[in-house]
Amino acid sequence: MEESKKYNRLIVVLSVAIPLVVAVLFGVKVDVKLPVFLPPVYAGINAITSIILILAFWAVKNGKIDLHRKLMKSAIALSALFLILYVLYHMTSDSTAFGGEGMIRYLYYFVLISHILLSIAVIPFVLITFVRGITNDIVRHKKIARITFPLWLYVTITGVAVYLMIQPFY
Repeated sequence: MEESKKYNRLIVVLSVAIPLVVAVLFGVKVDVKLPVFLPPVYAGINAITSIILILAFWAVKNGKIDLHRKLMKSAIALSALFLILYVLYHMTSDSTAFGGEGMIRYLYYFVLISHILLSIAVIPFVLITFVRGITNDIVRHKKIARITFPLWLYVTITGVAVYLMIQPFY
């Protein structure tokens, strides 16, 4: 437990800094034409991350701890890559308005808003869970992982859902 405490300041800083930096960068526009349309790329990254999270859950439940560790590191790396590409896209492109009407509009905004709020909320959970894992604080790692896993999985799946729902309006 003591070893993980040295990471607490970094976890707090990252949990506050990441959403703030993303919010600030959303206001920055650069006139650059990207060579690839990024939304399907970062939606694909979210889909792959969802699969990796499920595989990591399966691995740990089946005692494949080394595989679980590798998969979780991959999930974190992919989430970081997603975030970089997402911000890059929004710095270089205008946001797309959702054109659906009726019930689908309400569903879209429910999924979008819950996705955004939980993507911010999950940051400290992911970091704390990761630190508890790498410092072998396994009892506490398992406790928080029970919260982190469904939150993170929801965020990755709803990221794909948001893309699929807005894709016709690009």
